[in-house]
Amino acid sequence: MLLNFLLIVIITFLLIEINHYFRQGSPLVLQPIKFRKIILDSKHKYITLVEIKNLKKRMEVMIPSFNVSPQLIGISKNDIITIHTKIKPLHPDEEEEEAENDYWSAYILKGEKSTFIEIEIEFEIKDTALDNIKCLWVEIEWVNYGPFGSHTRFNGFALPNFLDTSQKNSSNTNLVDPIRTHILGSLDDPIGILKSYMPKNSLPTDILTIGESPLAIMQGRYIDYRNINASLISKLICKGFHPTSSLATAFGMQSLINISGPTRVIISWLIGGILKMFGVRGMFYRLAGEQARLIDDITGTTPPYDKSIVLGPKDTQSFCIKAAKKLNVNVAVVDVNDLGRVKIIATNNFNNLEMIKRALNSNPAGNANQQTPLVHIRSDEIN
Repeated sequence: MLLNFLLIVIITFLLIEINHYFRQGSPLVLQPIKFRKIILDSKHKYITLVEIKNLKKRMEVMIPSFNVSPQLIGISKNDIITIHTKIKPLHPDEEEEEAENDYWSAYILKGEKSTFIEIEIEFEIKDTALDNIKCLWVEIEWVNYGPFGSHTRFNGFALPNFLDTSQKNSSNTNLVDPIRTHILGSLDDPIGILKSYMPKNSLPTDILTIGESPLAIMQGRYIDYRNINASLISKLICKGFHPTSSLATAFGMQSLINISGPTRVIISWLIGGILKMFGVRGMFYRLAGEQARLIDDITGTTPPYDKSIVLGPKDTQSFCIKAAKKLNVNVAVVDVNDLGRVKIIATNNFNNLEMIKRALNSNPAGNANQQTPLVHIRSDEIN
């Protein structure tokens, strides 16, 4: 009887895994590579190069449509005089043609190949609104067509409006100082951002912390919720979590399932639920993987990422070690909230753990729209 029960359980989980595998959608991945900004009198122009990769070897995927919707974050529509968008396909296997209109010709992207698109956005705004621009948000709505069916995909990325740091970084003497930056995005280099915004008079014993979500965003680890296909499992399991949890929605839970796999999440949920009845809490997060604690659901991150699910950053320990060596300052990746909870995800110097927790206990960076993902902790705090 027991053997039959175990066999049924194994077959059930095997079927769940198979169903999860075949529910996976398009293998295409879109990411911006580089951009440049041109200012001509009152007109501003961003030119961005976007790459689309096909990660599958034996699958051809068609792209029937590709549309771009730019949005200037920080100003109202009344401040915009004109804004124009031009899309130029740069397919490596086709001759370059000068398009006279915005018509997108359907394109077949072969297995393990890439194609490129140049996006040009030119805008003119009122002079009074220039200082209010936080970033140019580029949202792309495109269709993937293949053996999986037809999927409408949504991708977005920020083209930064850099802040003037010449005075901010010159002579900071605060023991714990939150540092305001521009809206960070996947076109920013994390170590380069730390170098640009850290105070010039930083000492080797000082600590520079960065929030886990801003780091993940710079690594491109965020997903528009409209790209996630929530399964019945995610819709059921998410109901067992506190409403404030990022796993309390079907899309948030599905994000974890896509990373850890349905079997691991289900077993973690069952064991965690049983142990919770005996007063043992938090077991689900220990069993379901590191990402279970790090995923941020929509509204949990600064706009324009408030409509995206942000995953936890990757290779955080390696990042801290490399950044500390290059910048000659201690570096830590942290997750802090207004309840006094300070989680140090990674650091190059574990001797500073208590000092970091003490310095960040009041959450000086905040969790709203302060735009302060970095915090500088002076070595004087050690005393």
